[in-house]
Amino acid sequence: MDDPTIGATLVSSEELQARIAELGVTISRDYEGKDLVMVGVLKGAVLFLADLMRHIDIPCEIDFMAVSSYGSQTDSSGVVRILKDLDASIQGRDVLIVEDIIDSGLTLQYLMRNLGARDPASLEVCSLLTKPERLRVDLPAKYVGFEIPNEFAIGYGLDHGQRYRNLDYVAALVH
Repeated sequence: MDDPTIGATLVSSEELQARIAELGVTISRDYEGKDLVMVGVLKGAVLFLADLMRHIDIPCEIDFMAVSSYGSQTDSSGVVRILKDLDASIQGRDVLIVEDIIDSGLTLQYLMRNLGARDPASLEVCSLLTKPERLRVDLPAKYVGFEIPNEFAIGYGLDHGQRYRNLDYVAALVH
């Protein structure tokens, strides 16, 4: 794609697929014999969740939530609205939130509180990307694919104005 707004590659396609395979093995081991439901956060986590599932060799279910939190286009307001809630109850289940990126952590903190109140057996987070320097809350993710610098990331599910999700790698957006 010859597009001047696509900047430097932050994570290559090969790096993504290798790390996702590792995460799948670890999650399969950690959740062996448990009642795993993976909750994908729409829309950004769809590609990651689909690839991750292919590397999980234990029974699991998936469900989706859609939330809106961005006040401006590039900065989270911390005000979260649920646009699509889960289809099934998670009470007594082992829940793994699958997220594309942890930026400020405010949206994920809200999701953790919201889902935690539904009485799951366990609640953990698997995020493909994290930006440690942007984190504004103490939010330990059990599984993290990559730490990236404080750049606006696009590709592999991450968008800017709903574009660039289809890139098979993660790049920095050139403003």
